[in-house]
Amino acid sequence: MKTKLLLFLSFLIGTTSFFAQDNCSKFYPMTEGVSMEYTNYNKKGKVENVSSFKVVDVNNRGGATNATMDINLKDHKGKDIYSTNYNLTCKDNVVTLDYESLLPTEMMQQYGDMDIEVSGNDIEIPNNLSVGQNLRDANVSMKIGMSGINMNMTVNMVNRKVEKKESITTTAGTYDCFVLYSENQSKMMMANQVYPTRVWLAEGIGMVKQETYKKNGDVMSSTILAAYSK
Repeated sequence: MKTKLLLFLSFLIGTTSFFAQDNCSKFYPMTEGVSMEYTNYNKKGKVENVSSFKVVDVNNRGGATNATMDINLKDHKGKDIYSTNYNLTCKDNVVTLDYESLLPTEMMQQYGDMDIEVSGNDIEIPNNLSVGQNLRDANVSMKIGMSGINMNMTVNMVNRKVEKKESITTTAGTYDCFVLYSENQSKMMMANQVYPTRVWLAEGIGMVKQETYKKNGDVMSSTILAAYSK
C-alpha cells in the first residue's frame, strides 16, 4: 500500500506538465471537451497502463481562468485502477495546479476517519519557456495518522529547467517540443529515492512524451501521447 501511494504521488506530480490549451496558457488545456490519451510503458518497454484526461469544466473569475480535469487510469487489460479530478488555474501567463485536489476520492474513502494532512507548493509553467531557463521547484506531502503512528510521504520536484528543443513523433503526430528536465525526490518513512525525469512539451498540444530514469541513466518508465482531440 505504501508503494502504491508513493507511485500515485509521483505520477500526479509529473502529469501537471501534460497539457496544452488555446486560452490563457500555451501548455495547459482550458477548453472544455479537450481530451488526451497516454500509453504508459515499464522499463522493458511493455504497456503497463493507459491514462485518459478530459477537460470537463472551464470558468473565468477574478481575472483567472479555472479548469477541472477528469483523470482515468486503466491497466493493460482495461481494468480501472483509479479515477479522480483536479483543478488548474491560469493567471498572468502562468498556470498553477491545486495540489490538494490531486488525491482521489477512492484513496480518501479508504483511509476513513484517519487524520490526513496535505501540503505543498504549486507546480508552475510559464508561457515564455526558453532553452536554459530555470523553473520553480514544487512538492506534494502527505501525513497520515494510523493508530497513533504518523506515516509521512513527500515528492519533491527540484532542479527544474528547460534543457533543449527536440522534434518527437508518436501515433498522434509529429511535434516540436521543449524538453523539461527535473529530479523527483521521493521520501517515505526512512526510504529516499531520486528519479531524474524528462518531459517533452509541445505548444498547442501539451506533453508528448515523458521518461523517468534510474541513477545509472536507464529508462525506468515512459509515457507517450497516443491520441489527442478537441
